[in-house]
Amino acid sequence: MGTVSLEEICVTPLKRISVAGGDVLHVLKCSDIGFRQFGEAYFSMVHGGAVKAWKLHRRMTLNLVVPVGEVRFVFYSKNRDAWREETIGGPRYARLTVPSGIWFGFQGLTEPFSLLLNIADIPHDPDEVERLPLNALNYDWRPTT
Repeated sequence: MGTVSLEEICVTPLKRISVAGGDVLHVLKCSDIGFRQFGEAYFSMVHGGAVKAWKLHRRMTLNLVVPVGEVRFVFYSKNRDAWREETIGGPRYARLTVPSGIWFGFQGLTEPFSLLLNIADIPHDPDEVERLPLNALNYDWRPTT
């Protein structure tokens, strides 16, 4: 896995095309930066205010999109003791490509819930993910004003 830096997280603005009857939201093409291969895709519902943290994938590259609501993602590098925050969804429709080796958590910012899509390059494998309890990393999840 090697040393991974938070600067390697890629934020890609995505197209939201207004059409009669409902918008079309682009997500990922095989020619896009961040696409390596297809492993699996899944949705995760995140209730407003709920925090899901902390995880580190040893091999999986994540492609995260929020088509409904807004989600704040928080990334942490133990090597550099550095933090990075990205909020996507709502007015900032974008994809986050997160390489393996980065600790992260996320929080739903929209009531009653936000919808998160992950298109991963490998199928889920419980042996390739590390987890820490929420209080293991010193981060203040309270909303910023």
